Amino acid sequence: MEKTRAPRNRTITITELEKKEYSKKLIKVNSRLSVPEITNKTINQDLFEVLDFLPDDFVDLLFVDPPYNLNKTFNSNTFKEMTTKDYIEWIDSWLSKLVRTLKKSASIYICGDYRSSAAIQQVGEKYFKVRNRIVWEREKGRGAKTNWKNNTEDIWYFTVSDNYTFNLDAVKLKKKVIAPYRVNGKPKDWEESEKGNYRLTHPSNIWTDLTVPFWSMPENTDHPTQKPEKLLAKIILASSNEKDFVLDPFLGSGTTSVVAKKLGRNYLGVEMDNTYACLAEKRLYLADFDNSIQGYSDGVFWERNTLQEQIRFSPLSKNKSIEKMTFFDFNEAANYEK
Repeated sequence: MEKTRAPRNRTITITELEKKEYSKKLIKVNSRLSVPEITNKTINQDLFEVLDFLPDDFVDLLFVDPPYNLNKTFNSNTFKEMTTKDYIEWIDSWLSKLVRTLKKSASIYICGDYRSSAAIQQVGEKYFKVRNRIVWEREKGRGAKTNWKNNTEDIWYFTVSDNYTFNLDAVKLKKKVIAPYRVNGKPKDWEESEKGNYRLTHPSNIWTDLTVPFWSMPENTDHPTQKPEKLLAKIILASSNEKDFVLDPFLGSGTTSVVAKKLGRNYLGVEMDNTYACLAEKRLYLADFDNSIQGYSDGVFWERNTLQEQIRFSPLSKNKSIEKMTFFDFNEAANYEK
């Protein structure tokens, strides 16, 4: 049953007619494929049907946002909470088969929460070198009467070897200087301008500048655990270079592939639910018309609630509201080529 949405709701939705058309873009695999055959594609299949058919040594960056160890419904599929032992075995069952797809210089990021984080570390350490654990603030969450409200999640950062990519300058955070310190009258480690005083800071492993997608954001979908495009932009910019290959084996509604495309990377996503896979393809299509990433502009990441400051530094174009367009606003079905 179609949801009733507020007039200003910008959630990306998909009609049955659009699903029919975008399904034509999805691929199925039943034999070994070459890298060109899967480049910039979405595989609409259960991951375990796909793992044995992926090429060797082609992935520069693996981003994994698996179901956390709790009961959760993802449209047509439901994940059931397991014992910790069984969850560890489940992670190992797919991660062990992804190892051969990684280049020796590859980086790996795996998402989790406090319930699943230890399991991710335990399995990840079997195959990779642990580099860090990122903690990011969800900014919202339901209060708890007998516990602390949970509004953080973890991302475990691994590499295959000591030879890996990390682009520090690509992921610095632009912050307003509250207490400007000077040496001999000149700014120390910050810039003074007519538009304000700002400092570019080194990124830490605590991320407090993210906003979980919600109804008024043009990247929002109905996927229940959608990650912010800004989160993926940080990871992709830090741990890959242009034309590198990014793999997401639990693609959901497509955020990893969309951000990879916006940032000039090649990508492959695997998603078992047809509706989410079609949403991913629709978002990839929309990225041809708008490659902006909320919270990232002028080549730097910005703190929350700084849109007006970003506009002062790099005026934003006022494009048509493409996030509410349907497939037929762009092309007629007969001319669909994307």
